[in-house]
Amino acid sequence: MTTAPTKQEYRLQNLSCASCAAKFEKNVKAIPEVQDAQVNFGASKITVIGKVDVNQIEEAGAFDGIKVSQSPKSTIEKSTPFYKKTENILAGIALLFVILGYVLVTMRGETDPFAIGMFIVAILVGGVGIFKTGFRNLARFEFDMKTLMTIAVIGAAIIGEWEEAAVVVFLFAVSEALEAYSMDKARQSIRQLMDIAPSTATIKRAHGEHFHEMEVPTEEIEIGDILIVKPGQKIAMDGIVVSGLSAVNQAAITGESIPVNKTIDDEVFAGTLNEEGALEVRVTKRVEDTTIAKIIHLVEEAQAEKAPSQQFVDRFAKYYTPAIMIVALLVAVIPPLFIGDWQHWIYQGLAVLVVGCPCALVVSTPVAIVTAIGNAARQGVLIKGGIHLEQLGHIEAVAFDKTGTLTKGKPEVTDIYTQSNMSEDTVLQLVAAVEKQSQHPLAKAILTALHEKGLAEFEPTNFQSVTGKGAFATVEGKKVSVGSLKWISTLTSVDEVIKEQVDQLQAQGKTVVAAVSDTQLIGIIGIADQLRKESKSVLQNLTALKVKHTVMLTGDAKLTAEAIATSLNMSDVRAGLLPAEKLTAIKELRMQYGAVAMVGDGVNDAPALASASVGIAMGGAGTDAALETADIALMGDDLTKLPYTIGLSRKTLRIIQENIIFALALKLIALLLVIPGWLTLWIAIFADMGATLLVVFNSLRLITTKKYS
Repeated sequence: MTTAPTKQEYRLQNLSCASCAAKFEKNVKAIPEVQDAQVNFGASKITVIGKVDVNQIEEAGAFDGIKVSQSPKSTIEKSTPFYKKTENILAGIALLFVILGYVLVTMRGETDPFAIGMFIVAILVGGVGIFKTGFRNLARFEFDMKTLMTIAVIGAAIIGEWEEAAVVVFLFAVSEALEAYSMDKARQSIRQLMDIAPSTATIKRAHGEHFHEMEVPTEEIEIGDILIVKPGQKIAMDGIVVSGLSAVNQAAITGESIPVNKTIDDEVFAGTLNEEGALEVRVTKRVEDTTIAKIIHLVEEAQAEKAPSQQFVDRFAKYYTPAIMIVALLVAVIPPLFIGDWQHWIYQGLAVLVVGCPCALVVSTPVAIVTAIGNAARQGVLIKGGIHLEQLGHIEAVAFDKTGTLTKGKPEVTDIYTQSNMSEDTVLQLVAAVEKQSQHPLAKAILTALHEKGLAEFEPTNFQSVTGKGAFATVEGKKVSVGSLKWISTLTSVDEVIKEQVDQLQAQGKTVVAAVSDTQLIGIIGIADQLRKESKSVLQNLTALKVKHTVMLTGDAKLTAEAIATSLNMSDVRAGLLPAEKLTAIKELRMQYGAVAMVGDGVNDAPALASASVGIAMGGAGTDAALETADIALMGDDLTKLPYTIGLSRKTLRIIQENIIFALALKLIALLLVIPGWLTLWIAIFADMGATLLVVFNSLRLITTKKYS
């Protein structure tokens, strides 16, 4: 019997650039014991299949100073502060020698051996890491930025351009440091997610007949343990409240800004903040299975999945680098064959090498995707891949399920009409007393209305259910019957006024319950699944975002669906649909509009969600089906996050396009300076560094996106 190969995740530090990540992955795959490896640049981790240790992996990343740790899934290595990194300290020392060199040039002239000596020291100190990698790459015929820089600096030194060689080395070190800092900033979104849940917790565990309190790491907490959560503490594990009452701030998981009241039998999530009372929580999931752990895993996997624009850029960069090297060679050789001045044109060729580096282009897409997905996660929206983020930006139509999406998903009492001079409250009390024993969903709506009004409960006796019609019981000494009007009409006469009221309620899509006390009709109650208060504004915001069409797809009755659609000003409503018919409707919409999003509950709407260009599930927190079936999950069951997410995706697309234009335009402008022979190594490095920083800082604008735009 063969055992499955070992699969292990490792956290990475000092993973500085996308091309370095690709090279690191290639090196790890070359280790004999490794069957496969995948680097996730955005999340700064690597997944390795095979039996290897940390030292072997670190050796594969030695060219970039990559540090590897096999840390638990719930934690992440803290990054080294900017000013403590060795390469940044060396860059600072190199700058000191460059300044000393320029001082000596000013005092003694450019040919002064001491001045040249200062520049050489600056080159050696600032470029030690660059040259190590560059020479190793040259030996293997691998060409990345450090290889190009090594060739350029050596070439500049050979033709006596010591000053520029030293300045270029320093500026390149600064560029690398700023790029690493910016990527670290983008990755903080994941780091913040990982820091949400505490690493230890106080639990109550049974020992024989007694319970003992103890503080343990979350990895050691078992299902069934009782978690003790004091006011002001974060909840460490997912579970069910077994004792206590408190308000819990769930913003970290669901994006809800208002705390949610929790009492016995309510579900709570790891990483949420207990605000007021003390709670005891029975743990229902292990630390690696909690909702926050799943979110972190899915966010990291989302960043590993390449968006279409990133795939295009990667393919483009693959051919772009060799093309630039050929151009540089031609610039260095062709002009001097005709007009002489070899030194000048070799210098121009070296500058072309530097300016042609594809760093900015390669980083243009991943940094935007990483930042956007991290931002969305903090806002309670889980996007499961760059491809879905990008696709959402192209959406032309949005299809909504009705129940639980546009509506609250639970029936509520909306109207009470009375007869026989009986008050609304008394009718509600009598009907609730009968419904107290019923399992019907409408019964819960009536009891909820009674409790919301703070009315006393009457106790029923002799309760009996009449299948398909209603129920009756003795309440306050009278036989009270509750059910459909058709059945109630067989027990007593119903006047025309009541019949008209019933017709009006049914025309509004409401279900009507009638009640009789002995043989006297006492009233009717209208019940409906209420519209979410935000539904109308969400549809208006989608129109403002240039979404061409919105449609309701529901399995509910036509009358009910049309009543909801009318209140929302929706012209396209398709009712009475089975899951297979919803699927057909989505296919028709895709043929008509191209990219279509479907918003549903993630369970009943699974076929339609899967068929849509982007499937969006409501209420992902604690709902495994929603997390697994949808491309995007609105964790807090908050429909207002839909326009925000579409706005974020469109802003991300816009920024990616800007990034690619920035990266290529700056390079092109710098390369055009070759024609009059004005391109210098300084301009080359500034063009490369400028393009990279423009791209990164432009992408970081996505961190601040909080509403639809």
